[in-house]
Amino acid sequence: MKISEMKQSLAGLEAVNFRLPNGEYLPSHFHVTEVGLVSKHFIDCGGVERQETVANFQLWEAGDYDHRLAPQKFLHILTLSEKILGREDLDIEVEYQQQTIGKFGLRFDGKDFVLTQKQTACLAQDACGVPDAGFALPQLPIAACTPGGGCC
Repeated sequence: MKISEMKQSLAGLEAVNFRLPNGEYLPSHFHVTEVGLVSKHFIDCGGVERQETVANFQLWEAGDYDHRLAPQKFLHILTLSEKILGREDLDIEVEYQQQTIGKFGLRFDGKDFVLTQKQTACLAQDACGVPDAGFALPQLPIAACTPGGGCC
């Protein structure tokens, strides 16, 4: 999800809800503790130099159970964050504390913001010898084990 899409989605909401990939909702008293610009400058395993930049939102919860982040307040936070983010329409990455800090993508389903799972991947598969997706290992016959057959 891009920042412009989030702003557009917030404009029509009465409440801001975030849902984890497993369907659970974040507690309604969550806070947006940070909005930041995260730039990653790196070399992949094939030796190609790459750069990525995202807007990072950190969500957090405390014991203030009466706290609610109104859509208008969230829009105000996004406006203030333009000092850091600039006006570029960046992709959004969300951090949320679980057993460790999880990083998520974000989408809007028409009612809720849904944290989406992110996956790692090799960006230089050809240089690493990773086979094409079309490559399949041969299927080996599976021996059937029967009681008393001596294979178990």
